[in-house]
This record gives sequence, structure tokens and C-alpha cells, in this order.
Amino acid sequence: MAAKENTTATPFRVFCSDIDGTLVGKADAALAFARTWEALPDKRRPLLVYNTGRLLDDVQRLIKKKRLPLPDYCICGVGTVIYDFKKSACIKAFSVVLEEGWDLARTEEIVRECVPAATYQPERFQGPFKSSWYAHCDEPELERLEQRLSEEGLSANIVYSSGRDLDVLPKFADKGNALSWLLKYLEIPREQCLVAGDTGNDNAMFLKRGVRGIVVANAQPELLERMVGLQNIYRAQGACADGVLEGLLHYGVIDEIVEGTPDEALSHAPEIQHLLEEENTSPLSDKELAFIREGYDHAIDGIRRNITPKGFSACSLEDNHTRGTDANYRSVWARDGAVTIVGTIELDDPDIRACQRATLDTLVSCMTPTGQIPANVSLDTGEPDYSGVGGICSIDSGLWVIIAFAEYVRATQDFDFLRGHIGALQKAMDWLSAHDSNNDALLEIPEAGDWTDLFGRSYHVLIDEVLWFRANIAFGRLMEYLGEWKRAGDYLRWAGSIKKKIFREFWPSVNAAGELNYTFADSQASMGDTSYLLAQITPFDHDWRCDVYGNALAFLFNVIDHEHAQIAFRFMWGSGVNEPFPAKNLYPPVESGDPNWKRYYTVNLLNLPQHYHNGGIWPLVGGVWVRFLNRLGLRELACGQLVKLAELNHSGAFYEWEFNEWAHGTTGKPMGKAYQAWSCSEYIAACHEIGLFD
Repeated sequence: MAAKENTTATPFRVFCSDIDGTLVGKADAALAFARTWEALPDKRRPLLVYNTGRLLDDVQRLIKKKRLPLPDYCICGVGTVIYDFKKSACIKAFSVVLEEGWDLARTEEIVRECVPAATYQPERFQGPFKSSWYAHCDEPELERLEQRLSEEGLSANIVYSSGRDLDVLPKFADKGNALSWLLKYLEIPREQCLVAGDTGNDNAMFLKRGVRGIVVANAQPELLERMVGLQNIYRAQGACADGVLEGLLHYGVIDEIVEGTPDEALSHAPEIQHLLEEENTSPLSDKELAFIREGYDHAIDGIRRNITPKGFSACSLEDNHTRGTDANYRSVWARDGAVTIVGTIELDDPDIRACQRATLDTLVSCMTPTGQIPANVSLDTGEPDYSGVGGICSIDSGLWVIIAFAEYVRATQDFDFLRGHIGALQKAMDWLSAHDSNNDALLEIPEAGDWTDLFGRSYHVLIDEVLWFRANIAFGRLMEYLGEWKRAGDYLRWAGSIKKKIFREFWPSVNAAGELNYTFADSQASMGDTSYLLAQITPFDHDWRCDVYGNALAFLFNVIDHEHAQIAFRFMWGSGVNEPFPAKNLYPPVESGDPNWKRYYTVNLLNLPQHYHNGGIWPLVGGVWVRFLNRLGLRELACGQLVKLAELNHSGAFYEWEFNEWAHGTTGKPMGKAYQAWSCSEYIAACHEIGLFD
């Protein structure tokens, strides 16, 4: 976290925040924001302004439902209405400004002409100064729409966000202009205003000269692209209201976070609420907390067992016997090492930090001239291997290294290290980009070419596309660190294209033609709506299985929104992917005789049903699962799952706290290597995500 900013000279008099995805989206965090804001002394509390695309009636219902603090003012309808809550009235003087040059009926005719696939949003989203549509638009379409409106003499402003929401407004209307008008109306300088947001329609607030801002961790690429080069922005590590609170601490608006009381019911969707009642969730007992703490200490010990001069080993070399193909465990593995870096990045430990750096240095230094990151580098000989068992290329190695490098530089601010390797990292990105062979924004993955060794997924594979999205975000951030603003924007813009493509392709729906403007091949549409992102898509077929790891990471990496993550959660929880321990990597496993069954799954009896990558339980995935639940706002449920994950890591094949590589999907018996580095690191990351042992 960046150092706390000194705001004594210019105390904030206004805090203006978006609602959806910023204050709302994580129930426990929204409650903490409300309690923290209400606890501020009156003389110190800034004016609170909500700035949202919702219309006034909708906002008032949401405030009551989510128990948000009552604001002083609300800017509604993407900057088309300003409502004074104390006077219970709209500010009419602002509405007069919007009327000039505005013709709603003609505007909507032109939208239908220029974007024929656009679908009119429900009436509750419409207003006299707001025409709202669902549409998947590209830049040429938006430019054509803007040109036609201008030719008709209409003073209109086009706001496109989330890769789906198209709002056409009066020329002066957007969140930034409305905020500027309100500040002038209140006679408050922009320098005394702090804003927060997460999507493209929020960027107008951040771009107003003088204001400072908080960008939450779940911000969309379209907003991140516009924030490139801005110095008045705090980029939070927390999502939704967690990120807002983090930013308020940074700017000195608050001194501490006031959590909700344990017996205070949170606002969840009815299905989620019913599930929580069935599970009878409760706060951690002292005994459970001590058990988790014991596991945390052993996990750090497990990480230390994997420290070598060249970087992290995949598993403890002293505690595992290697033979045959297992000899390759005596290596620094790209994906294992990178995941371990990401999971341990918040640890303030000089030995672990040095090993993070050594891991990246070893892997990037052994890259091929064309940009391929090795799958692993031998600890004994220093020789790189660019494939795994069977000579299969490892695509996700490079993806994970880019992601880990960005996390390392963020945490350490080691810009000299970045400058020394940026040429190689650019080549790695170019090599990865070349795997988008048809320029459709997604990578084409060779069979068994990722972390699921000898498991037959190929072409468009969910987990790899999710990592590809994140790698573009990460590389854009690296470009920002170096002041390469244009290149940073290019990568963040491309990340937005990847995100839209993932959702359209991997989340099929028979009702998609309306809002999503998308049609599927008959074979895909015939299966009906899914409740999760599919595991794999090819031009000829699809794998309808649920990749638990891929879906959880998709939410943590902001590929899918809170609404779809809830749907995926309900499916996965109901399917028992967390039983007997969290969590299976795939549901259901591939059985012999299934069209997706491969003969080589019987090699070493490794990928039999419920084994290894074919539905086995992975502590790695369990840690991500706990973080996934917590990000959904289900903290007590996440804590309960963390206890079960601790039990799995404690059980051991031979001794206690072995942090094994994987366990059998039915029996839960530990299998694989002991003191697996990423099993340890994801347990540590899960503890940090929940807020334990920071």
C-alpha cells in the first residue's frame, strides 16, 4: 500500500463516489463503509455525493436495501439529475443547462440507425435526458454515431462502459460535468473533492483538473486506460468498498475502519441468504483461529523450504524423493514460481523477497530469443526446458511470469529491476500475442499446453484466456511505471477486448441475442443457459464442464462481474466442488467412455476420475476458492472454508502440515508432493485476503 498522503493543507470537503461496483458489490465491505462513514465526527465528515448511472427512484431503493449512508446530494442518470437529499428536491437550475440542443426522440432514432443491434434498456433506466441501450460497440460504430448526431445538430454526449452499456445524454451531461457544476454551485474548489469509481462512465470525474481519486481493484480496463499517466490517483488493492476504505485511509479522510457487528445481517440475494442460513455460518472460534494461525506459520515454513539461490522450487527438495520424470521437480518452474510470488507478495520477509526476485531473474534470463519463457530451469544444471512431459509447450508459464513481475514491481517499487528486463518482457508479450493466430483477442492453446499436465484441453481454454486478460492488464501497468503512456493504454484497451470476448464465448445463453447481441452455434445454444464460464471452446465443439479454478480466478481478476460470480458460486457450491475439502479443479471429472476421454489419462494412473487434474482436490485451488468467497462478500463462509483448507493441509500423507500438491477428489486423502510451494502460498494469500495475520 502506498504511503498515506498528507492532506492537511487541502482537507476534503466533498467525497463523490460511484455506487455499483464501487460502494456496492461486496456486502460486508459496504456495511463497513456505512459504519465507518457514520462514525466520522460531523465537523470532519465531508459532504457525501453519490454519482451513479441509476435514476433517482432506483437509487433511493438501493440506499435502503444496501443500508448505505444517506448522501447529501446524488448525481443520477450518468450526470442528468442532481438531487438535494436535505431539501428532498432536484436542483432545477442544473436541468435547465441540459435542455439546450437536446432532442430525445430524434436521438433514439439515430441510435437505431447507427447501432442496429442495440437493445433498449428497461424503462427504469431511461429518463428525459438519458437514452440507455445494451450494445456491443466497437470504436468505428461509436464514431459513426457521434458523427450522425452532430450532422443532425444534436448536442449529445456518448458514454460507453462495461463493454455493454451505451448511454446517450445531453452534451453537458456526464458524471464529471455534473460534479463540476455541483462543486461550483456549492462554492467548493475541485482540489477539495475526492472521487471513487470502477467503470468507464466514471472517468469523467477523475479527469476533472484538481480532483483526486480512488480506483478500486475491480476497475474495468476502460477506466484503467483513461487513468494512465494521471498522478492524482490512488489505485487500491481492495475491491469495491474495501478499496474505497483503503483509499480513504490513504488520503487521511478516515483513521480507521469500523466493521459491522457480528450479529448484523448483511444484504445478500435471496438464494445466497438461504444458503447461508442452511450452512449456519458463524464467526471463527478461538480454537479455529488458532488452528488457522498454526497453518499460516507452517505455510511460511513451507515457503522457506522451497527457497533456493535460483528461485522457488515447486516442492521441497529435501522432503521429497524424486525418480524418473519426477526429476524435473528439481527446477524453478515458471508457473509454480510465479504463483508463489503472487501468493507471498504481501509478506515482509527479506529472504522470501529475495527469492521472488531471483525466481523472476532466472526465468526471464533463460527466455528464448523469440520470447518464450521456459517451463522450468534446472537447479542442478541451469538448463532451461521449454516443455513438460511429452514435449508439450507451456503457454501459461509466460502468462504467469508477466503477472508476477507486475505484482513484484508494485510491491517493491524496484524500477531498476524492471528497466533491466523490460526488453525481454516485451518479447514475452509478443510471443504470447502470436498465439492469437486469428486475431480474435483469444489465445489458441495446444492440447495439454497449460497447468493441467497431460489433460486434453485445447484451442480456447478458459484458464489461459483469463490469465491472458490479466497479463495484458499487468503489462499495461509495467508500461505505466516506465512512463510509456501510449503503450500502456494500448495494452489496457486490448484487455478490454479480451474480456468482452471471454464473456461472449464462454458464458452461453439462449437469451443472449437481446442484451448481449450474441448468437451461438446450434450445438452450443441447444444446451441452454449455463451457470458458469465453460472450460473450453473450439470452432467445432465445447467442453461444458466447470473449471472451478478458472471461474474463481475470472472473478478475482475482474473478468466477470459480481452478479455472474454469484451465479457461478451457487452452481459450484451446490455441486460440492468444495467437498470433502476445498476445492476440486474440475466438475464433473471426465469418465472413461466420455467423448472427452483421452487414452493417455491412464499414464501413471495420474488423470483417472477424481485424480490430479481430472477432478482432484488442489490446495492451490482451495486458496483461490476462499478468496473468491471473500470477494463475493461471504466472509464468514470463506472463513469456514479456510478452516477446512487448513484441515486438508494439516492431514498430510505422512506427517502433519505437509501442504501436499493435491488430494483425491472423493476420499480427500493427500497425494502428490509435500510442501508444495503454491499450496503454501495460496493458503497465505487466503489468510491475507480475509484480513487475518496481515
